Amino acid sequence: MKITAIETLCAREFENVLWVRVHTDAGLIGLGETFYGAGAVAAHIHDTLAARLLGRDPLRIEAIHKEMVDLPLAQSSTGAEYRAASAIDIALWDLFGKAMGQPVHQLLGGQCFDRLRVYNTCAGYQYVRNRDIRPVNTWNIGADGPYEDLRAFTTDAGALAETLLESGIGAMKIWPFDPAARATGGLDISAAQLKEALRPFELIRQRVGDRMDIMVEFHSLWNLPTARRIAKALEPYAPTWFEDPIRMNSSQALAEYARSTPVPVCASETLGSRWAYKEMLDRDAIGIVMVDVAWTGGLTEARKIAALGETHHKPFAPHDCTGPVAFAAAVHASFSQPNTLIQESVRAFYTGWYKELVTEVPDIRDGYVYPMEGPGLGTDLLPAVFERSDLIVRRSEA
Repeated sequence: MKITAIETLCAREFENVLWVRVHTDAGLIGLGETFYGAGAVAAHIHDTLAARLLGRDPLRIEAIHKEMVDLPLAQSSTGAEYRAASAIDIALWDLFGKAMGQPVHQLLGGQCFDRLRVYNTCAGYQYVRNRDIRPVNTWNIGADGPYEDLRAFTTDAGALAETLLESGIGAMKIWPFDPAARATGGLDISAAQLKEALRPFELIRQRVGDRMDIMVEFHSLWNLPTARRIAKALEPYAPTWFEDPIRMNSSQALAEYARSTPVPVCASETLGSRWAYKEMLDRDAIGIVMVDVAWTGGLTEARKIAALGETHHKPFAPHDCTGPVAFAAAVHASFSQPNTLIQESVRAFYTGWYKELVTEVPDIRDGYVYPMEGPGLGTDLLPAVFERSDLIVRRSEA
């Protein structure tokens, strides 16, 4: 089997999402995806990677992956080069599964769990839907629907926690400190700002007690002294983890932060390659290993990072707040790794716009996700996607 063509597709309505389709002479097509900077990623795929991939055996996934991430500007980052490699790698695993007639998690080592717990990231229907994905400017509150959870956590987080528990979801992630970070540049937080940001945690604990696990997202917006001050203020509310409290570019600073609080540090969707994780883990800066399979090097790299975390006795928790194909890939990664703790999900996405784009979304019921069925990723783009008037398609052929 040989690669005969590589396509990239992006719909302007969902302009952060880029799909990649790898065509073969056997008639099989692998589907991959990445998120953010779609134009730059597509350019790298067609201008740099296509010439290296066309005519290759798509089942030589490890060799192809090494070539893609060993390019001079594609090392240990989540830049356009690594996102491109991630999307192609996911597509190659999808192809592998289709060729073998097996779901991807089986090829990654086999199913480790019958079901996995999920947490709900409290975004809304419009969150990250356009190019402006800065944490505050993309609140995009305004869409109507039962799962406009971004509005809900900013107005009555306690009531939201109660509705999540009623649906079986016992863990939620919120980011009420972002407005203060934007106001101060992450350099400081006033007593009034701190009190306002703590209010959602007070409401959750008052309404549902300890029945809800609360993950705190910081979007890497704070300097170290202020991040430590916030952590101390949050500890009475027993958060499950602190995610990306500072920029993920100093293992020494993150290790200092981790030593200052008993709450585990979850890191990081922003890290690229296992080398960055190794440094963080060696310094004991990470308590929970998070990866985004569409940014950190695809499924090939994600499983190595999960294994690296396991050697440090740290759990694995794949990221999802991007697109539907990456979500499916993350679920496959989760089921294949024995140290998976929990899977991120966004109910406004998997009950909403994901269904506008793909044939299948992961089955989530009563707070658990179940394994994807069918060969490969078990999902594909809907025929309607190819008929969209806002679709941008670019193709490289042998």
